Amino acid sequence: MAAIKKTRKRALLVLWAETVESFRMAIASVAAHKLRSTLTLTGVVVGVFSIIVVMTAMRILQRNMESELSGLGTHTFAVSRWPGINFEGPSGWEKYRRRQNLMMEHVEALERRATLAKTVGAETGLQSGEASSRYATTNPDVQLNGVTPGVFQAKNWVIEQGRAFSQGDLESARPVCVLGNYLAKNLFPHSSPVGEEVKFDGVRYMVVGYLEAKGGIGGTGQDNFMAIPLSTGLNRYGARWRNLGIMVQATSAESFDDTVEQTRGILRAVRKVQPGQPDDFEIMSNDSLIEQFRSLTFAVRIGVAVISSISLLAAGIGIMNIMLVSVTERTREIGVRRAIGAKKRNILTQFIMEAVVICQIGGIIGVILGLAGGNGAAIYFGTPPVVPVDWVVLGLLICSAVGIIFGTYPAYKAANLDPIESLRYE
Repeated sequence: MAAIKKTRKRALLVLWAETVESFRMAIASVAAHKLRSTLTLTGVVVGVFSIIVVMTAMRILQRNMESELSGLGTHTFAVSRWPGINFEGPSGWEKYRRRQNLMMEHVEALERRATLAKTVGAETGLQSGEASSRYATTNPDVQLNGVTPGVFQAKNWVIEQGRAFSQGDLESARPVCVLGNYLAKNLFPHSSPVGEEVKFDGVRYMVVGYLEAKGGIGGTGQDNFMAIPLSTGLNRYGARWRNLGIMVQATSAESFDDTVEQTRGILRAVRKVQPGQPDDFEIMSNDSLIEQFRSLTFAVRIGVAVISSISLLAAGIGIMNIMLVSVTERTREIGVRRAIGAKKRNILTQFIMEAVVICQIGGIIGVILGLAGGNGAAIYFGTPPVVPVDWVVLGLLICSAVGIIFGTYPAYKAANLDPIESLRYE
């Protein structure tokens, strides 16, 4: 038993020594033909770079989009006329366009009858425009939203200073507003906005509070807005044709599904949806929106990976061509090695290792350039850099596979050269 273990250990040491020697010879061969090696691995660099740069940028975009989509509070779901993401094309949008708007009567029905709901809120986008205070005027990109008091809890809006809307603000349609953090700091850079007046679209509103920063793409995505009571907004901008978004918060995770079903039943009854007919509204949660976004980006990632693989296929063919030329050039060297005791497996390992080394050098350069290029998106969005470890590892494994697959035939041809004829080769 001890002899067998000793023999196995010796075989492993021999195999390790042969692999290290093959690696050294591969590095020496690549260094001896710098221009040829550089041109050969360029295809690998381009293929790996295209994969890593796209996957890094998409990982950054996905992280930011998931942050944006996670705008609902804990145990909260949204009811909308439109789906979060439509995969049905123009025909799908036509179907959704024919649906009845969600209106205040639906919100009020849920407030009365949804006994499992902790809170019910509604909001709608009213206008985009310019906001001004006595200190500053913004760009015309401020979003004016009409909201009910329940939205603050449903969307996890935290008041940094002042107060949220009260039921009295809603019932009396008062001209008051709550500012997003970025807008508050922009309009009132040196003082508190609470109690001050803000002018939007020619109308003055008194600021009763402003929110804590939430950030988003570019750092201001969820903070550059102004909220007014929904009744105030509908009175000014019209209510008959305006669609509302409804948010419902369950009391706990355990009651979430039951709350969803109760809400669905109430809305189907109020909107007179016949039994057996599909819902004429959409119910979405943070998880469902993120899952839809991931399924969409997954298809894009796979498509990019397939297209980038074409570059690697072309690079592999180039490597095979160069390796066949190398075998021909080094026929005499192969004959000398065989004459002094090198076995077929040693020659086979040497040339496969050389192909893998060329691919891995190209792969490492491609990964570095891809990470640098992809994280340009992180700099633009003002977010921490991302390293998609899974795709980096996959890219390097693909490089090894390309080296092995396209280097095997030249290596096999080299290993099976006749030693005598090889020594005679000029």
